Amino acid sequence: MDKKPNFTAYMEEVIARMQDEKNGIPIRTVKSFLTKIPSVFSGSEIVQWLIKNLDIEDPVEALHLGTLMAAHGYFFPISDHVLTLKDDGTFYRFQSLCLSPSAVYLCKRTMQNKARLELADYEAESLARLQRAFARKWEFIFMQAEAQAKVDKKRDKIERKILDSQERAFWDVHRPVPGCVNTTEVDIKKSSRMKNPHKTRKSVYGLQNDIRTHSPTHTPAPEAKQPTEEELQHQITFWQLQLDRHRLKMSKVAESLVGYTEQYFEYDPFLTPPDPSNPWISDDTTLWELEASKEPGQQRVKRWAFGIDEVLKDPVGREQFLKFLESEFSSENLRFWLAVQEVKKRPIREVPTRVQEIWQEFLAPGAPSAINVDSKSYGKTTQNIKDPGRYAFEDAQEHIYKLMKSDSYSRFIRSSAYQELLQAKKKVNMKKTNGMASLTVRGLLKVCSGKKADQDPCQSHRQHF
Repeated sequence: MDKKPNFTAYMEEVIARMQDEKNGIPIRTVKSFLTKIPSVFSGSEIVQWLIKNLDIEDPVEALHLGTLMAAHGYFFPISDHVLTLKDDGTFYRFQSLCLSPSAVYLCKRTMQNKARLELADYEAESLARLQRAFARKWEFIFMQAEAQAKVDKKRDKIERKILDSQERAFWDVHRPVPGCVNTTEVDIKKSSRMKNPHKTRKSVYGLQNDIRTHSPTHTPAPEAKQPTEEELQHQITFWQLQLDRHRLKMSKVAESLVGYTEQYFEYDPFLTPPDPSNPWISDDTTLWELEASKEPGQQRVKRWAFGIDEVLKDPVGREQFLKFLESEFSSENLRFWLAVQEVKKRPIREVPTRVQEIWQEFLAPGAPSAINVDSKSYGKTTQNIKDPGRYAFEDAQEHIYKLMKSDSYSRFIRSSAYQELLQAKKKVNMKKTNGMASLTVRGLLKVCSGKKADQDPCQSHRQHF
């Protein structure tokens, strides 16, 4: 197999040309106030060199290429730790190729009493983790760090300054700050695909996916055969299915999960004690009494505002929703939706008859309770009626559900009927609280009256508490 060089080989070749004494970037020592900055060059010089020597016409493209090379650590800014290229007078320095392991480097940093070399929080955590991992060899690592620190002290001041900056920049690339992109990490899946570029695998849709088996940085062998028309059709179908898939960022998924948990926190009996309490645990029959009276509690009514699904899965919620729609003479959508749900639970022998009844009531020409569905759903339903089954109205039901969710449900939640129902439950809860308080006061008065006549009732009250 013809192996192509990795993209890092191309970058290293460009860096070698940059460091050429005759045709490379001029490296100089710059005076800055009272100090000297050795072995540096400016960002604008890099951009100009790339445009001149790599046949690049657009300065933006040259800047992008230089930024990629900086992100991989081939040169770095001396003023900060942001590994990007700026087309200005910012000074940069080439990286050295031979540097010590991170454990030795962090140990050396702790030995030098300089404010600019103090460990950051993430570096201190990394050092502690390395110390635990290499506990048996830590004495040897520390001795190696001491030896290198002694050698560094004997170096020339300028040489030591350059080496410190190169070493710091090296670990900015290979051990970046948490949250930053690590350009040196190798994706195991990509590495595996590079080793087996002709290997194909089945996708989740049962289609053979050849395109995904190649790494972006790998070019297939020239002797690979051209895909046939059938294979191309399979690939087109696969990518069309991929476009229909929902893709969410993990941050959005986590945010949605946290929001859902916070919303339903008070409805989880494991996290929040239910009110009224479970009669099987507390011997309080209030819950059964509420169920018998078919009067929903305040929490139950509040839950209907979470979404239309909460209303539809609650029998009392469906009843109140239906009453509201009947008052507006627009209950046919909900009645159709409920009828279709009921068909799915019927015995199979009764399904064809019930399907025809629903068709005649809601969808047939001149139906007494005609519903408004789009032509696509109506056409599919018309075809399904020829062979009636439990899911003959699936498309029409989904369309009606979307209509209710966007229109009827929002009007129900904003309606005075729902607000009155919610306020009524609040008043009932307040009456219960006030009743319990009055019973407590009457009980205290009885206790006070049962004391001796010459005793101060208030004093008796205080003694009771």
